[in-house]
Amino acid sequence: MQDKYAREYWRANIRLLMILLSIWFFISYLCGIVLADWLDNIRIGGFKLGFWIAQQGAIYVFIALILVYVKAMDKLDSQYRDHHPSSPEQSPEDSSNDAGDDSEITGGRE
Repeated sequence: MQDKYAREYWRANIRLLMILLSIWFFISYLCGIVLADWLDNIRIGGFKLGFWIAQQGAIYVFIALILVYVKAMDKLDSQYRDHHPSSPEQSPEDSSNDAGDDSEITGGRE
């Protein structure tokens, strides 16, 4: 059963990453390079839109995507944490207070 939740969690994680990376590709590569000449026909604040996206907009979108990823992963983690049973060596009191435990990330190394 635990394996099922792990697969669902990673499937949702990869799906989120693919969506966000697709948005990033569209804005930074397509709008900033490929479609820049077409977008330059639109002016915002006196600047050509294609130029602005290539110089500033792609960076703003990238930062926004990072914030969206953080919020979405917090939601995803809390959703799947509810379904993940506590490990046998961890008491219920410890399981709610393991936010600073990096042993899974570091493989137990300090």
